[in-house]
Amino acid sequence: MSVCVIGAGLSGLAAAHALRVRGIDVVCLEKAPDVGGIWRQPGAGERGPAYQALHLNSVRQLTGYSDFPMPDSLPLYPRHSDVAAYLRSFAEWAGLSDHVELHTEVLSVRQEADSFWTVVSRDGAGAERTRRFPQVIVASGHNTLPSLPDPLPPGADTFTGTILHSMDYQDGADFLGQRVVVVGLGASAVDIAADVSRHAGRTLLSVRRGLHIIPKQLFGLPVDLIADAPWFTAMSFPEQRAWVEKALLVARGRLADYGLPEPDHPVFASAVTISDEILSRIRHGAVVPKPAIDAFDGSRVVFTDGTAEEADAVVYCTGFRMSFPFLPAGCPGAEGGPVELYRRVVAPDRPGLYFLGLIRPHGSITRLVEAQARWVARLVAGEVSLPSEDVMRKEIQAYLSGIEERYGKTEGTSIQVDVGTYLRELQDA
Repeated sequence: MSVCVIGAGLSGLAAAHALRVRGIDVVCLEKAPDVGGIWRQPGAGERGPAYQALHLNSVRQLTGYSDFPMPDSLPLYPRHSDVAAYLRSFAEWAGLSDHVELHTEVLSVRQEADSFWTVVSRDGAGAERTRRFPQVIVASGHNTLPSLPDPLPPGADTFTGTILHSMDYQDGADFLGQRVVVVGLGASAVDIAADVSRHAGRTLLSVRRGLHIIPKQLFGLPVDLIADAPWFTAMSFPEQRAWVEKALLVARGRLADYGLPEPDHPVFASAVTISDEILSRIRHGAVVPKPAIDAFDGSRVVFTDGTAEEADAVVYCTGFRMSFPFLPAGCPGAEGGPVELYRRVVAPDRPGLYFLGLIRPHGSITRLVEAQARWVARLVAGEVSLPSEDVMRKEIQAYLSGIEERYGKTEGTSIQVDVGTYLRELQDA
């Protein structure tokens, strides 16, 4: 029996390792020239989110695999190249090198009448190959297609500067002396704004909606180690939220004092942004907050408050769209609408199809992906079995109802999970 794993990033390697531990053969297909997923620096002709200044927002102790910790020689928050090198080392240590086919793009995955999956792939030389597998694990991530406002603000087509997405951003030095507008307040937006401000002549940060900005450390402790501490996990969710909100007031004060919009929601009711730098760069005048872009006018960017600024470049850090173009229509993960997966892994009506890493936790994803991988390996090995499709769908609906109650919607939030709760759910499965 051989299982097909699509993707050789953090999730795909975790899946391949968990299967190999149980003696199950693995074929891991990766279209890039090396393992490492989003942490790889894109080569010539490639696009990817690993800009030069990218570092982990989670500490190395919680980001490395449990069987193969990140070395203590790495900094607390390693650079993307350190993470990519670590993942290569893990693949070699786990004996996965002979099971990963690089330069191999998956073209289509379809289920046959006998429930087997036919996988069509194309290698670097352009040769196509068709294979059959009883199970397929999709671990190709959800940071795949760049998301831009549709439509862009009026005048974008005649803007004399450059408009790009964060996926096309590499180095702040590329914008030496320029006037740059960075759009967004998520992780990549604040990273890129801080980075480009060290080289640009003027850096503006255009923010439509306020988000909670959390420093990497509170009271001298990394926030993800605080979130993992027994005294914190013993609190109820409302108590945790109250503690964090009070700690943020002590650590950084009100965001309005920095010229940023105050969040219209309590902490953990939407995505949070982890950053040590952006508020300092704003206070030093290196980054200037502005409201949303209303229009483009030749070489100027016009904001919703009526002000306008000359700009040479606009970098949209507006996230990504989930896309699995190789899957049949109707599979989970299609654009628009919530992701409907049992325990965030299993497609109820597609026997043998699993998704790994299609989650967004507040904290490091590694432990969760490992738990997903071990559970799937047990399912493949026949050590545990799935409930009926009806039971799985009831679990999905209960989960989505909880998401809607907490976030007010399911679109864009249906892959959100709480680390402790979800980890226990998988370990008890």
